[in-house]
Amino acid sequence: MKIKTLVAVLLLSGGVTSVLAQEDCNKNSSISHEAVRASNFKDAYLPWKEVLKDCPTLRYYTYTDGIKILTSFLNDIKDRNSADYKKYFDELMEVFDLRIKYTPDFMHLKGTPSVGDVLGNKAINYIAYAPNVDVNQAYAWLKESLETEKGGSKGPILHYFLDMSLNKLKADPNHKEQFIQDYLTDSEYADAAIAAEDDAKKKAALQQVKDNLVAMFINSGTADCESLQGIYGPKIEANQSDSTYLKKAISILKMMKCTESEAYFQASYYMYKIDPTADAATGCGYMAYKKGDYDTAIKYFDEALSLEGDNEKKAQIAYAVAATLFNVKKLSQARGYLQKAISFKENYGDAYILLAQLYASSPNWNDEAALNKCTYFVVIDKLQRAKAVDPTVADKANELISTYARYTPKAEDLFMLGIKAGDRVTVGGWIGESTTVR
Repeated sequence: MKIKTLVAVLLLSGGVTSVLAQEDCNKNSSISHEAVRASNFKDAYLPWKEVLKDCPTLRYYTYTDGIKILTSFLNDIKDRNSADYKKYFDELMEVFDLRIKYTPDFMHLKGTPSVGDVLGNKAINYIAYAPNVDVNQAYAWLKESLETEKGGSKGPILHYFLDMSLNKLKADPNHKEQFIQDYLTDSEYADAAIAAEDDAKKKAALQQVKDNLVAMFINSGTADCESLQGIYGPKIEANQSDSTYLKKAISILKMMKCTESEAYFQASYYMYKIDPTADAATGCGYMAYKKGDYDTAIKYFDEALSLEGDNEKKAQIAYAVAATLFNVKKLSQARGYLQKAISFKENYGDAYILLAQLYASSPNWNDEAALNKCTYFVVIDKLQRAKAVDPTVADKANELISTYARYTPKAEDLFMLGIKAGDRVTVGGWIGESTTVR
């Protein structure tokens, strides 16, 4: 009987202790939170620490308050090597570790950040406040965060991941290939984040992040074709049967417009042998074109056109065929491919410009010199169309208009043929298009 009574007393006392501890936590949480709201971080600190120690899952704002308290203290200390600074910094990192540990307990609350997001924020605070930043550590945390969140990654995490990768590159040139891959991954996730964001201001902020990623990459020294040739040339030879690696190399070299590099040609050739994809066939086409084997180039480009499903890429391939045919003076065939390119991409300004150049290269279709010069009205029509559908080519189109306008017929020469400004004239021969006399 006495034993049962003793057990009951102990259980009761344990329950009372638990209740009292909970009451203390609630009291300290209220005191610290109100102090934080008033920016009175000094008075918030001790009660906040008690809550974190005794009741880490009481309130989610225990963690957000803790970050505010500790970063305020760190901002006020000038000497990053002082004992107080190191103490508060270690506590800040511990807050993030505990926040990661207990995140599952708070996931029922709307707006609770994921573990990956918290880890990314830990890395950003580490970069901002560490007495001595270990770039490799920051990079590892950000990489893990990015791989977890992917297109859901926040703007600062997207930015600082590439920033840390760039810092690794500066310290170790062997990081170059990984830096390029980091840029591609980061850029892909940034694009996904932009596409998923509906709020105009947030979308604009993410676009600024993406622009900064591009700027970092361009200024990194890895963006030129010579550097990429040095990186990928030997590795393509070593991985000539690895389709995954070859696809990645082709994608990077195409993105950087290094489609005349030996690395691009070789990667495409080896990929074509394994799996004749549209990208691989396109690369083989460029390789044959560079060697002057135009018939083979067209064969590969035609195969690429039949394999490709994306209209943007189909337009680029058709344009490449047209340029090849233009080079061997097969103008009518070249026009056919340009018309295909435009059918795949209606605002393809460069296709209209090349079409104008085709016509300008073969203006003669009549015994009357003045009528032959009317060909240049058609040329100018195509250039006007180019800048109308694609403002990015306006400067180039205007420059060519200025050049070709000098070759149009004089009014008096047309008058002798009974033709005046405003009349319609059909340019004959293989061109077969009508135009208005200026």
